[in-house]
Amino acid sequence: MDRQLVFELPNDLGCIEGAVEFVLLRCEFCEEVSRRLRFNFRVSLAEALANAMLYGNGGDPAKRVRVEVTVESSALQARITDQGSGFDPDRVPDPTAPEQLHRPCGRGIFLMRQLMDEVHYNDQGNAVTLVLRFQDTEALLREASA
Repeated sequence: MDRQLVFELPNDLGCIEGAVEFVLLRCEFCEEVSRRLRFNFRVSLAEALANAMLYGNGGDPAKRVRVEVTVESSALQARITDQGSGFDPDRVPDPTAPEQLHRPCGRGIFLMRQLMDEVHYNDQGNAVTLVLRFQDTEALLREASA
């Protein structure tokens, strides 16, 4: 039961909320992850879009952001691609390190990594893939009744 949604956004922060709602409305049937979808995925997708627009595309209104969402039987996956030159996510400092607490950089990446099951960047560093796995609800029920 694979479903795919692909669209592009103008490089405008004002489009983020509407784009996130657009995606979530098309994922309503993912009942197993509804709570995680409404919070974890919502926040992570918004962060990825903001990062693509602000940092990847450098706020350039002539550039666009591509969004590809795939719902598979085991996971929801979103790939956000900007038109920038990319970056090395491993070089972004840990925002929880004492010397970084006063600096604003890296918090969005940190949030995405905490809220999603997987976060991957392409080699160029201009696309991020967010993965939210569906839990085996039968296994959860067995564990809960044990």
